[in-house]
Amino acid sequence: MTRTVALPHPGPPDTADHGVADRILRIVFRRRRAADPTDPCALSPCRDCFAPHRETIDRYVAAGKPVHFVIPAFPAKSRNRRKTVGRLPDLGEYLALESVQGFCEQISAVYAPGAVVTICSDGHVFSDALGIDDAHVDEYGAELLRMIRSLGGGAVGLYGLRDAMPGLTLDQRRARLLAEYAEPVDEIRDAVRSRAPARRMFNGIHRFITEDHAVLLAELSTTQRRNRAKLTAYEVVRRSQAWSRVVEEVFPGAVRLSIHPQDPHDTKIGFHLLRTADSWLTPWHGVVLDDGRCQTLVKRSYAERLGARLVWRNSRPSHFVTDEPINPGRIDPATPEGES
Repeated sequence: MTRTVALPHPGPPDTADHGVADRILRIVFRRRRAADPTDPCALSPCRDCFAPHRETIDRYVAAGKPVHFVIPAFPAKSRNRRKTVGRLPDLGEYLALESVQGFCEQISAVYAPGAVVTICSDGHVFSDALGIDDAHVDEYGAELLRMIRSLGGGAVGLYGLRDAMPGLTLDQRRARLLAEYAEPVDEIRDAVRSRAPARRMFNGIHRFITEDHAVLLAELSTTQRRNRAKLTAYEVVRRSQAWSRVVEEVFPGAVRLSIHPQDPHDTKIGFHLLRTADSWLTPWHGVVLDDGRCQTLVKRSYAERLGARLVWRNSRPSHFVTDEPINPGRIDPATPEGES
């Protein structure tokens, strides 16, 4: 299920209505995951925040077509059951997909053709590196597709490694991805040491993997787990960048969204799928906690510490509920470990 939007020639339009583009971008930036939440641009986007994306949106507006966004996301559930309640999508994924559909509809309030979002699911890109069974990735993706269809809005599509490289086995696809699109690990290591954005991405991924290994590899020492997590994190970054290049090649005219926090003037826009106090948390690394006032993405361990009750839907765990108000200041913050 793929959403693509044909664009006119790649150059800028002869007459661009920047006002429409700016109104669209203001809607996008309400959901921004900022690398530094204290940066003035994180609170109020400036013209330079909009600049990398305005020309792309101008082309859609000039052509009268829906603005096309792409976001690599929704790979598979984390195997760490201190974070998640199962391996299939739950209320977190459903609300995130509903939010993406709503985002497209909000854009139609300022630009009648609206928007479409292609979710470039990267589960098979990482599955073997993270010890996730490919069959479980397929089951996760099938349930995602069912959820998307149940929304009925028609603005959200899925695209995966099978779509990008048809006619191959999954192992052959991953081998081709690494051979044709990935950088050597040494180059990534150098970038992590010398460039703040690369270091931030590595640290965020390393933190998640270290947390997972504390549960999944409990028999190892802390040092052993940390070292193994570092090797895995480099491989995940390597594959993430390779998949990003594939997405850019397949969808060259799309506006690029990311689940990772981004710098204010980056060519990608960090994008929140759901309300959370942790800028790195996603539905596939957490659970929904509903306090009757709002629904917030948290780790399962946090919900259980509150004494929240697990709710089941469709014969499987869905989310947690509590009658205690959720205090964002008490939710485990993002504290990525530094590279060493």
